[in-house]
Amino acid sequence: MATTAVSVALDWTPNTNHVGFYIAQARGIYAQHGLSVSIISPHSDNYSQTPASKVASKTATFGLGPSETIFSYHLPPQRPKLVAVATVLQEDLSSIVTLRESGIDRPQKLDGKKYASYGARFEGRIVQQMIQQDGGKGDFEEIVPKKLGIWNTLLEKVADATWIFSGWEGCSASIAGIQLNEFQLSSYGIPYGYSPVVFSHPSTLQEFPDVVRRFLRATSLGFIWATMEATISEAENLFLEQVCKEHPDLPKGTVPAELVHRSLEFLKDHFLDSKSAWGVMEDQKWEEYLTWLNKEQLLTSYIQSRNPVSGVSVTLDDLRSGNTGSPLPSDHITSHALYTNKFLT
Repeated sequence: MATTAVSVALDWTPNTNHVGFYIAQARGIYAQHGLSVSIISPHSDNYSQTPASKVASKTATFGLGPSETIFSYHLPPQRPKLVAVATVLQEDLSSIVTLRESGIDRPQKLDGKKYASYGARFEGRIVQQMIQQDGGKGDFEEIVPKKLGIWNTLLEKVADATWIFSGWEGCSASIAGIQLNEFQLSSYGIPYGYSPVVFSHPSTLQEFPDVVRRFLRATSLGFIWATMEATISEAENLFLEQVCKEHPDLPKGTVPAELVHRSLEFLKDHFLDSKSAWGVMEDQKWEEYLTWLNKEQLLTSYIQSRNPVSGVSVTLDDLRSGNTGSPLPSDHITSHALYTNKFLT
């Protein structure tokens, strides 16, 4: 079998959400499937490009990101309609957090506060909805720091709240003795979708379906091996070794061994579904999120930008204030256009 070069752009610096990719690489599983896989960490360009933009431009074969990234690429402006081909986690393990000492112990109290944002198209409005569902006005300041420093803005009290993965930053805070208030979107009537998902360019799926199948098959074996009771301890060490090998320029301390151990214990039961399969997505989950986004009129024509173009884009503040362009018809997107399980075997 000829070896095919494949690249995957991570949504964050290497962490346990990515363990299956590194295990598949380290154990030669990708090689056994005829693949040479390079893993792109966003620290390599200081997150100057998103994983989605890399996949859209075909500088990466696959990318990772939240499911709303897929929604965004199916809305104006016209861009490649990226498709989710697997979910990394079966449940949403993210949350909006504040420091316990801040006294902001419910979303309502975020009114008038600073929220450290990743600058995503729906993010601020989702947080706004959460606050409003808790009885607040949803009136807060959305600051957009450098992405890889967002967690530190909370710790340094530059921001009052931000969005984290409980299985990584949450575990990091626990190790450091930092107490957090965690607000999960589902607790406030928001049926948040899969995050992160693995996605690819539609032309890649059409032209190289066998490559996609082989990549997902090998990746699934990596995640399964990493979460078995008999191998999970070995997986921790192998993951750390492979991260160092793949990213020799990664800043020291980015992936602490104690955090990897704590985090993988936290996550191990969330990678596989009830049939012990990795990556499989349910239409109901996509459909519920799509219905909610439509109902709350978040699927609109304007995109966010720091340098708005009239008729195309506006600022994050504009989006939250309702200057969103035209609401799109409810049938503009169907859930089946956003994702597929057909490449999972």
